[in-house]
Amino acid sequence: MKENVKKLTDTVVKGIQEKKGRSINIVDLEGMEGVVTQAFVICEGGSPSQVSAIMDSVEETMRKDLKEKPVRVAGVENCIWVAMDYVDVMVHIFLPEARDFYNLEELWQDAPTTVLEDID
Repeated sequence: MKENVKKLTDTVVKGIQEKKGRSINIVDLEGMEGVVTQAFVICEGGSPSQVSAIMDSVEETMRKDLKEKPVRVAGVENCIWVAMDYVDVMVHIFLPEARDFYNLEELWQDAPTTVLEDID
């Protein structure tokens, strides 16, 4: 993973962990055919309000630490699946049942994936 992408993913993870986001996976998409981003950071929150809080934390952490703003944020209306586009990194924050349904990790199973341990 390129250094700039690693810095972005590390900062996203910091924002997720700030609000106790769980089951964080980093999917390295560099060199994969047909992708428009370099990495996915996928996590989950236990409720729509936690998904929203994680989104806010990621946005604030990225802005404060790296002066980065998302190009686009989708899914804020219901907070079942929020997608945040930072160009080189896409952040996906799910409710557990939506994560199971869409199963992004399975979709990109050929890509190297880092599974982080939950912090309490």
